[in-house]
Amino acid sequence: MVHEAFDAGEARYELVVSVDARRSGQYGDAEKPRMRQRIYRVLETALAQAGVARDAVHMEDRGDGVLMSVPGRIAVSRLLGLWMVEVHENLREENGSLLVPLGLRVAMHVGPVRHDSRGISGRAVDLTCRLADSSVARELLDREQADLILAVSDSLYADVVQAGGKFIDPARFAPARLALKEGGVTAWFHLPGRPAPDTGALGPEVPGDGSAAGAGGVPGAGSLPGAGGTAVSSAEPPRGAVDGGGAGREDVDDEGVGDGFDDEDGDTSVRYTARGDLSVHQHNVYQQPVHIGRVTDAGRRKD
Repeated sequence: MVHEAFDAGEARYELVVSVDARRSGQYGDAEKPRMRQRIYRVLETALAQAGVARDAVHMEDRGDGVLMSVPGRIAVSRLLGLWMVEVHENLREENGSLLVPLGLRVAMHVGPVRHDSRGISGRAVDLTCRLADSSVARELLDREQADLILAVSDSLYADVVQAGGKFIDPARFAPARLALKEGGVTAWFHLPGRPAPDTGALGPEVPGDGSAAGAGGVPGAGSLPGAGGTAVSSAEPPRGAVDGGGAGREDVDDEGVGDGFDDEDGDTSVRYTARGDLSVHQHNVYQQPVHIGRVTDAGRRKD
């Protein structure tokens, strides 16, 4: 999206969309460019199919995903409804020929966004990215064996989703309470083409930074009645760093999910202990040190 003038002090209320690829750390260097091409093909084709001009949408590359903002002149319901339907269909078509299907976590929120020459920023951006990266979104995507999940903020659900509309069925969304660094928030989760997910069946979440949480999740996180009156998981881990000391769970991938993979040379002693992307970052700002590669039990890196 091209802006005639940049003013970092002037906020515009826009729809923010964060798209993350599932288990991006498992893609090799040769496969990642193809994975990225598929993501852009799915998203941009869906924009055209939904009648949204590509040059009206701001898009930032995030390596394993895309950050978007959509101006207020474009109806939010079009992105929530028709665009998500087309994303789902395009993703199904892409995955039809793949041995390992591409999975996407999509999050949406409306709030004040500041543009400058390098991109967008603001609390609305931070919240949207955290929703897409939440362990609830990750767990639901895996548990339901789905390829696409949508998470929306509580305010977006109340303002747009709850009223319903074309391709928007509020009965297919289920709430979960997340404990973010900034405090507890409610988010609503939807698996396109399926009934509302059972968020009450989610297990206790484990913080991604290796710290211990008390019973039932992060202290101070509340619970929220979910679909059917069940209690909803209430702990949202902060985005974690790579633990090179072998502490924590073994055989977990960058999503915190055990895959049981051995090393390429058959060395079963290799254990992945990475949560989040294979890097250290908070608030979408990378901090030092940044780790690229794999970490073994012996603390050695194998390139």
